[in-house]
Amino acid sequence: MNVLQVKQRFGIIGNAPLLNRALEVAIQVAPTDISVLVTGESGTGKEIIPQVIHHLGKRKHGAYIAVNCGAIPEGTIDSELFGHEKGSFTGAAGSRQGYFEVANGGTIFLDEVAELPMQTQVRLLRVLETGEFIRVGSSKAIKTNVRVVAATNENMQQAIASGKFREDLFYRLNTVPISLPALRSRQEDIHLIFRKFAHDFAEKYRMPAIKLTEDAVDVLQSYPWPGNVRQLKNLVEQLSVIETKREIDGFMLSSYLPQPNEKVTALVGANNSDSFSERELMYKFLFDMKKDLTELKKLVIDVIGQGLTTPLNTDQNEVLNRIYQEVNETNALIPRVLPAPTVESNYQIKSADSFEVHEEVEESLSLEDREKELIRKALDKHRGKRKYAANELGISERTLYRKIKEYNLTDL
Repeated sequence: MNVLQVKQRFGIIGNAPLLNRALEVAIQVAPTDISVLVTGESGTGKEIIPQVIHHLGKRKHGAYIAVNCGAIPEGTIDSELFGHEKGSFTGAAGSRQGYFEVANGGTIFLDEVAELPMQTQVRLLRVLETGEFIRVGSSKAIKTNVRVVAATNENMQQAIASGKFREDLFYRLNTVPISLPALRSRQEDIHLIFRKFAHDFAEKYRMPAIKLTEDAVDVLQSYPWPGNVRQLKNLVEQLSVIETKREIDGFMLSSYLPQPNEKVTALVGANNSDSFSERELMYKFLFDMKKDLTELKKLVIDVIGQGLTTPLNTDQNEVLNRIYQEVNETNALIPRVLPAPTVESNYQIKSADSFEVHEEVEESLSLEDREKELIRKALDKHRGKRKYAANELGISERTLYRKIKEYNLTDL
């Protein structure tokens, strides 16, 4: 069976090279009894690989048991996997077979294998090496012929270094490693998967399938998808059920996508590309502010005139009050991560080119006004074309969509 046939049989969508490679390896090892370790981020669909291996191998007529190692309490997991004898612990009213005994001749899939307690790891290592295990509360070894496929979303080298996972067990499980790519690494597949889910939910809820506009496809493909395929599936189901319109545009789609760690207060020190783009936007604000302050300083000197040493008259005070009000408004654009400037309204003029401003009143600062102004100007300049406006501002279209919604600029 080739990769295309496997995709059709198991409902796998996508043509990304990394996905195809993972399926090719699964097909190659299926006829053997080699242990396989599947790695990949949470939500990438790791559970499909052991199913492919089991159903394409010689054990396809045997039992297939999937065990979520992270969902079983530490005190009962040995009993679940290896069984127990009557009276071996409180509540053990009778003997019980474990999964390794029930799945004899078949396949066991150990999901989240890195969550296994250390004592259980020792028992599992013995099964893999000798094909034997002992029930809890017994001293009799029981033979089993089970193929083990494990999966984890953790960095196993780090787990080994921290003492959480046995190194010898890792190498025993990792005879053949298969890595599933994150959804953000399969950009060409994202829209295909979206359409597949849209069709599935249309049939499930008996309604027309939702579709994406061109700008919505751009938003879809630029999003990092931290929850991978699972997150995308949940999003499609939400849109299918909640939205009355069957055509989803970029603005509507963006409103359903969470935007973690993109607030202005979190810009400094961030590593993701969107935060970097917003940080560049912040620097642009600061450069504009510096220019404004330079012009205001020149205006102050012009207002003061030639060598005034007496108190200012009413008109001059009015002008200076207006100037310092503009200074305050400009200062409000400095991000909170910078020291807050202060301004006092008591001026003492010594000469035409020497005057003092005492700073005492601390202010609350934000970037909102300047952001609104720059975004509005960019949209006006490009006649509402958001793609060009985003390029002008040096941010992603997804970030621009979010800002437009945040500042209620949808009328532009």
